[in-house]
Formats: sequence, C-alpha cells, structure tokens
Amino acid sequence: MRLAYFDCHAGVSGDMILGALVDAGLQVEVLQRELDKLGLEGVVLQGGKVQRHGIAATKIDVVAEEGHHHRRLQDVLGIIDAADISSGAKRQTGAIFRRLAEAEAEVHGISVDRVHFHEVGAADAITDIAGAVIGLEQLGVERVYASRLRFGRGTTRSAHGVLPVPVPAVVALCRDVAAERTEIPYELVTPTGAAILTTLAEKIGAVPPPFRTRRIGYGAGSRDMDQIPNLLRLEIGESESSLQTDTLTLIETNIDDMSPEIYGFLIDRLFTEGARDAYLTPVIMKKGRPGVVLSVLADPDRTQSFTDLIFRETTTLGIRIRRVERQTISRRREVVETAFGPVAVKVASYGGRTRLAPEFEDCARIASKQDVPILEVYRAASNADIG
Repeated sequence: MRLAYFDCHAGVSGDMILGALVDAGLQVEVLQRELDKLGLEGVVLQGGKVQRHGIAATKIDVVAEEGHHHRRLQDVLGIIDAADISSGAKRQTGAIFRRLAEAEAEVHGISVDRVHFHEVGAADAITDIAGAVIGLEQLGVERVYASRLRFGRGTTRSAHGVLPVPVPAVVALCRDVAAERTEIPYELVTPTGAAILTTLAEKIGAVPPPFRTRRIGYGAGSRDMDQIPNLLRLEIGESESSLQTDTLTLIETNIDDMSPEIYGFLIDRLFTEGARDAYLTPVIMKKGRPGVVLSVLADPDRTQSFTDLIFRETTTLGIRIRRVERQTISRRREVVETAFGPVAVKVASYGGRTRLAPEFEDCARIASKQDVPILEVYRAASNADIG
C-alpha cells in the first residue's frame, strides 16, 4: 500500500503541499491538465526550484485572474461536481470544503449555508485544495499521515480584518489534533493547509506504520524565515506489509418507515462526508414489516458527525455504535493502456498474486464516447500489462 507522510516542522499551506507533490515527482503539466477540468478561467500553475537554508525545494504559485471571489459552500461544491475529475477526487475535495465551512460557521456563529468563503473561495484556494487531492491520487497515494502541526504567533490580515495567529478557523479545524505552539512570529498553518490535512490524514502527530520511502519532496513556503527552513517535507513509500489493520467505527440503524427514494441521496451524502463505506441490508422487522439496516464505516473521530447526519436525514430514533477492526489488502492506483485508451485501475497484491480492478467511471466514459460495450472496456483494462 502506498502512503504519504507530511513532515510539518514549518507548518503547512496549500501551496506548500502542491510544491511537495511536484518535488516528489508529480508533473506540473499533468496537474495543470487535471485542474483545467474545474473550469476556472485564467488559473495557471507556476513553479520552480528555490532554496530554504540550503535545501533545494519546489515553490508553486497559483496565478488566478479573478482575484478574490466570495463564494458560498454550494457555489464551490457546484464547481467541484461539474468538473470532469474522478468521483473520489470530487468526494475528498468536497469533504475538505465542508470541513472548512463548518469551521467558519463555528467561528462566526452562523449556519453553514450562510458562510461566505473569502480567501478560500477564490480560484487559487480552490485550486490548492483540488490540486492536493488530485496530486495525491495521481501519485497513487492511498493513505495520508502527518506529523504534529506547528503554529506561529502574532497577527495577520484577512478579509475580516486583523486576526490573531493561529487564525480562529485554524484553531477550530485543529481541535483534538496534535499541535505545538512556537515563538516564530508568522502564520505557519493556513486554513487551507489545515483543512486538507485534517480531512485527508488518518493520523496527525502519531508515527505512521512502517514503510519504505520511495520518493521525497520539499514544498517551499513564500517567506524565507531565519528561524527554520520554511519547507514542508513529503515522503511517499510502500507499506512493508501487504495487510493493513485499522480501527473504525461501525454505525448502524434499522429503518422501516422511510421512503426508498431517500436512500440513494443518503448514501451519496455519507460518502461525500467521508464515510469509509456505507451500505443497505434488507431485513424483516417486527410484525413482518420489510425494512433495511443502514451500516456506515467511519473513522472514530467522525462518529458524532455521522450520527448527527443520520438522525437529521432519516426517520430513525436510535443508532448502534461499536468499534471494529478492519484488514485491507495493499493496493495502489495505476493508469494502464488499452485498445480503447488509458484507463485508471486499482492494483491489489496479496499472496504473490496481483489483480486489477478498473475504475468504473473511466470505463463508462470510454464506452459512451466510443459507443462500445462497457464489458469490453472493462475486460481490456483488467487484462492490461502493468509491467
């Protein structure tokens, strides 16, 4: 299994994450091509090599013509949903913005739907967040870990005026996250960087599982600080075990009095919010009534947010919660060449055997565009040579 470890000794920001990904081998041209699918006019990635305290790194700047644009959450989610990117990238990017909206709503004492994104609603910030998700996907990363975050001190100016460092949104985003306060008089952790890592990282501040480092990248921040090298270090490697074990929360409830039309919306919403899995099981309940068991697998720290969502979106009056252990086979994402064109596949290896699982969205898109049976596309990708 391929994992990424972010060493945040100088904090984290969206552009530092992009720089680290490019420095670790992600091609700027590939990232630009994927980001163009967002439909944001005049957004261009510019990057180059710099040094911070003698360490070579990549600095990425997002140049956007529109300047600062104030958007609501639904505006941003509309941009993401309309983009021709993978469904996984849409889910993760949407989840990051929902988390940002929740933090801003808490800070300003308003509902999520009333939040106006200022800096993070601009094209460059949308590009930072979507670019981080797409970049990790392009590099085949399946799990993300991060070191303890480090905060600076002082003040910074935003659309809301002068704010203390760390800014309130960062403090809200990093609740229950391992963090250290320093005397460095700068903003080290930005809301964009905090939202990306607190959404995508399985663990922050804990030692990642043993892995062999294959790629190393350094993403540079804008300021060249005297105190420390202003760099975000990224290590990408392969887990030493083909089996991974993690602890998740299983959230379940029985429902027998809700319109079946609601279930499709509910499952989509659960995945958008970051559920590891969600499914329905038909059952016969008391008095012979047909019903379903809704089951959701989630990270333990998201248990309350998912139970709140289920209570809000269904007719249930009670929910069962328990911890479960899960074992997963190591897998990575590759792009294979077929007679129909390139197709993304998941590559799983166990017991000396390797199998390919083509991405449905890619197969469906090719089948529709070329007017060929989807099974032929699927079969060609499953039998492709991965070298």
